[in-house]
Amino acid sequence: MNHDGGYAVRRVGVAVGSLAAAVVACLVLRFAYEGLEIAAIGGLATALVVVMFAVCSALAFRHTWDGFGKRPDPDRQASLRGLLAIGFVGSLLAYFFRSLTEAPGEKLHRAEYETAREQYERRAARRAGNPSKRGGKGRKG
Repeated sequence: MNHDGGYAVRRVGVAVGSLAAAVVACLVLRFAYEGLEIAAIGGLATALVVVMFAVCSALAFRHTWDGFGKRPDPDRQASLRGLLAIGFVGSLLAYFFRSLTEAPGEKLHRAEYETAREQYERRAARRAGNPSKRGGKGRKG
């Protein structure tokens, strides 16, 4: 949870890496679009493919962004797997924008860590210490 040991370098690496991956993904999608144009499948089909990628990317961005604040439901995650795969550009952009303010998922991990630490402190405070040092009813001394 500490910001030492190259934290700034790692955050810059995440930002640059996710942005570079998003740019490469957009280039791949552009090649796919050009392939559709060369195949001359029609304007309606091409428009549907473009709209599909745009909508899936927007939904993937939102889902990924929400995942930085709370753990996603595994069942919902499984049902959205195909949509998130199609909208991978949105997920990459969510990582990029989040890495500008914090490491992706850092706030969630910090909250989980603090909750676990508080629970441990409460459990440790209830303990009486070493039982062998306690005087009891049956002890002679």
